[in-house]
Amino acid sequence: MTSTVDPISLPQRTASNDTEIDREALARLLIEIARNVDPDYRARFDGVPTADPRMETLRQLLVSREISELSRVTHLLDEPEQFAAAVGDVLSSAAARAPHVQLGEALAPAVERAVQRSIQKSPRTLTDILYPVFLPAIRKSIGEKIDQTFQSLNETLRHIFTWHGLKWRFESWRTGASFSEVVLKHSLVYRVEHVFLISRNSGLLIAHVAADNATSEDPQLISSMLSAIQDFVKDSFNEKEQSSLDTIRFGDLRLWSEVGQFATLVSVIRGNPPEELHEIVRDVLLRIHEECSQALGEFDGDSSQLAGVEAQLQTCVELKQEESNQGFPWLVVVAVLLLLIPAGGWFLLSWQSGQRWQAYVSQLEIQPGIIVAEQKVRYGQFYISGLRDPLGADPQSLLSGTQVDPARVHSQWKFYQSLEPEFVLKRLTASLALPDTVRLSIVKNRIVAEGEASAAWISRAQAAAQQLSAGGPVFDISGVRDVSLEEREAERWQAYVSRLETQPGIIVAEQNIRDGQFYIAGLRDPLGTDPQSLLSGTQVDPARVHSQWKFYQSLEPEFVLKRLTASLYPPDTVRLSIVKDRIVAEGEAPDTWIDQARAAARQLSAGGPEFDISKVRDVSPEARAAEHWQYYVSRLEAQPGIIVAQQTERGGHFYISGLRDPLAADPQALLHGTQIDPARVHSQWQFYQSLDPKFVVKRLEASLTPPKSVLLSIIQGRIVVVGEAPANWINRARAAADQLSADGVVLDISQLHELNLAELNDLRAAIQATDIFFYSGKVVPGPEQTPVLDRLADQIKEFAESAHKSGVTARFMLTGHSDATGRETANASISAARAETVRALLNKRGVAPELLLVRGAGTFEPLVPENSQTGSSTNRRVSITVNLD
Repeated sequence: MTSTVDPISLPQRTASNDTEIDREALARLLIEIARNVDPDYRARFDGVPTADPRMETLRQLLVSREISELSRVTHLLDEPEQFAAAVGDVLSSAAARAPHVQLGEALAPAVERAVQRSIQKSPRTLTDILYPVFLPAIRKSIGEKIDQTFQSLNETLRHIFTWHGLKWRFESWRTGASFSEVVLKHSLVYRVEHVFLISRNSGLLIAHVAADNATSEDPQLISSMLSAIQDFVKDSFNEKEQSSLDTIRFGDLRLWSEVGQFATLVSVIRGNPPEELHEIVRDVLLRIHEECSQALGEFDGDSSQLAGVEAQLQTCVELKQEESNQGFPWLVVVAVLLLLIPAGGWFLLSWQSGQRWQAYVSQLEIQPGIIVAEQKVRYGQFYISGLRDPLGADPQSLLSGTQVDPARVHSQWKFYQSLEPEFVLKRLTASLALPDTVRLSIVKNRIVAEGEASAAWISRAQAAAQQLSAGGPVFDISGVRDVSLEEREAERWQAYVSRLETQPGIIVAEQNIRDGQFYIAGLRDPLGTDPQSLLSGTQVDPARVHSQWKFYQSLEPEFVLKRLTASLYPPDTVRLSIVKDRIVAEGEAPDTWIDQARAAARQLSAGGPEFDISKVRDVSPEARAAEHWQYYVSRLEAQPGIIVAQQTERGGHFYISGLRDPLAADPQALLHGTQIDPARVHSQWQFYQSLDPKFVVKRLEASLTPPKSVLLSIIQGRIVVVGEAPANWINRARAAADQLSADGVVLDISQLHELNLAELNDLRAAIQATDIFFYSGKVVPGPEQTPVLDRLADQIKEFAESAHKSGVTARFMLTGHSDATGRETANASISAARAETVRALLNKRGVAPELLLVRGAGTFEPLVPENSQTGSSTNRRVSITVNLD
């Protein structure tokens, strides 16, 4: 039974028009209620309160319409079918008005769950949807894989029994690749000559790339013909729209077609390409669609938005496999020769293996603790047996380094105990548990024990010696001294006491041993060594030592020195030391500290070492500061390049003024180490140029920049220049000498000679006579200028190296020129660009860039007049000028 409730509709309220309320009945009801109101009325509860019918009438008058609507909505919510129908009526309009982003976020979880449940409930539905899309791609992939397999099998069968096949099989063994891969590598010779990218919608040519030396007609015409062939085949045989013509073969040419979403990629291949080439071409098409998907879909003949497509297509054109021109198969010949001499090789290997085995057996026979009883070789296997002491060397480990295969060695060893002295020594050491005071050694095949031990250990050692006397080496224990535990502990205690008695600041008054316990008493200075710490290393048990030490002040000089240092706090200017059991103080200190030191000296005179303070100088802070200041001023006056004009001390501050050369030492830096507070020093320095020879030399080196072949030195107050230099540098030095002579400084250049560069003149002339010529409007020289650039680069490097050895630096000015064609600004730019190009080409040939300078002369420095027969072509050049610094 279904309900007939109307769908939900929101009530529309009028502004202030209550047409559905009976106002007259409402007024009469309110008057009646007002008249019958009992002010003393109290609610009386007897079970359920009695309802007033007038209140029910009032409720119907006021909210009857709302009650009806709520009843209808409640009934609608209880009926799912009617509620779903009501929501469906408003869902479409609500979805249309909702914001796109919010609607997608709200519907995404529900849609995902609906799709997931649909797939889980009926997977076949999704399969039927995707079947038309995936089936052609899977069929095409399987077909290409089958073609690739048959191609590999065909080429392998063709060459398997040929000389090339033998050679390729050896290459397969050497490189680890399969034989079929090597065959395809050498037999499949191909070359991609053309690549066309054609729009699927319009059939127009999007891009075309051709290989070098590849000939063809109009690419647009070829593109149209390929599109027409595709359409003809589809129309003639009623093929589906997603199908396409994959391969066309004409003689030695093949046309491979790969179809994308918006474009088709057609490759023209000459030769026999491998099937793997399909994958490479398909990857290029996918990359083009990923990068230019929108431009491909909107293509109408304008390729300006697809400028980068040709770079992608160029990678396809570069694909090729040329014939392998290998030489004579020497490896095959060597293999044949090896097959002809197998017997000799087998005999040589067998002989070497036997020699190695015999060397191994000989090595075993000389090993102590190993006895070889039997050894033989049978059918390439080695057999050996014998006796072996467990402490001897492992025969298996001796195989390493003998080049004998361990897998071919079969050994049987029986354990025995060897009587070799070294093995007997190991067993005695393990069984007797040697104390630390006993040492075992081998002396002339006898085992000798030396040291001291307890009587119990000596008894066990004697029993072991009697057992060895039956046939083993002699065990001599006569060198072991019988020492009881008590005597050894007493010796250790006495050594400890002797060590304490030698310690300064410790006086041993009494010590004894009683009932296995050690007792000691005496005096100890708190600054002395702790007696407890001296127990370590004596093998005396600290728990058995009972000590009583009373503190006292030792009069040893080192302890007195420590106490004086701790009590007097000597300043940094005073040093305390011990000289012949006397404590001597040296340095300078204020009078207050000296008074404290005198009082301490009087206290020590009662019985301690003498405290000598006669070498401490009494210096007050003011006097010490004045001494430090005078020392600083004297140090400044001794500095070259500094002239102290005035210096005073006033109110605890120091003032100084004068002249200072900028090359002289910094007066502020000289304050370090003088113990003067820099904050109390006020200085005024006027800069001047000192005529001190060392400063003059520094200024000459900075201004003249002498070459490496010139040396400036100071000899008896004169500046002497010695060496060789170019003429222009000598002129600069002569001018500097004239200027210095007016100030009284002698610059002697009589020993300076002009640098002889005669051997470089010819090379310099050859470089400056070289010109690099250019075609009209070009900034890169033609290929015929390559030999000229090679020769010029070699000459420049040779000239620069020779000049460097002579102590001068060569600089090469590259000047670009142009003809008079065109505007002057353009000619100036192209001339500078030509000079920069030559600089880059020379740098590529090994010329250091810092040696090359460039300038553009434009048309202002022509080599020949422009109106002459060869004027324009001759003036388009780069000339070189050589300068020496």
